[in-house]
Amino acid sequence: MKVIPVIDILNRQVVHAVKGRRSQYKPLESILTKSTDPLSVAEAFKLLGFSEIYIADLDSIIDCRDDFGQIRQVTEKTGLSLLVDVGVTGIERAHRLMDSGVQKIVIGTETLKSKAFVAEALQHFGSGHVLISLDLKDGKVLTQPDFNGPTEPMQLLKEFRTFGASQVIVLDLSRVGSGEGVDFAFIEETIPETGMNFYVGGGVRNLNDLKRLQSLGVAGALISTSLHNGKISHAELKREGFL
Repeated sequence: MKVIPVIDILNRQVVHAVKGRRSQYKPLESILTKSTDPLSVAEAFKLLGFSEIYIADLDSIIDCRDDFGQIRQVTEKTGLSLLVDVGVTGIERAHRLMDSGVQKIVIGTETLKSKAFVAEALQHFGSGHVLISLDLKDGKVLTQPDFNGPTEPMQLLKEFRTFGASQVIVLDLSRVGSGEGVDFAFIEETIPETGMNFYVGGGVRNLNDLKRLQSLGVAGALISTSLHNGKISHAELKREGFL
């Protein structure tokens, strides 16, 4: 299982995300770096030995911006593999994101309007470059009001699977930055039913949480707060083979 650091960008700086309450997000405070510049934070992760990071560009998600300059800067100057969510809902914008050098496009249900776009993206880029994010809050799937697909988590995942999706993030926004722990019951129930590679984000507190996720067959854990506050250390990750 891989541990993948998370960078959340808002107002062009890295922020500390807590429970999806974006209006309350504050600039990052970290033991790893004094900077809130996305490139500097990415470079700090690279120095620790990480090869892959997840970026949520909230500026692009909220305002549908097409300026992916900060993301391109990270890919060109660090060489890191990036999993990036900018709220893509159409193929042209997805192509522009791929052209910025990212490895995987993240399609989040929060911004998804049509399930057909998932099938279209998988056809264009292949399942290895498309990562579906099942965005949850308080146990419910976040979608656009006019989304034309099912909103029950398991049913929606199975439908994505029929489109050819092989990778999914279960992102529990109500647990992000909270220190409340992962919803292990949901993960235990969902993984065997879908047959996809699972990445889990939201609530990872410590090394024991990581070991439990690994035992469940999770492919990757997305982590931010526990890295920046030191509750999960680089040395622990290296010792346990997560890095």
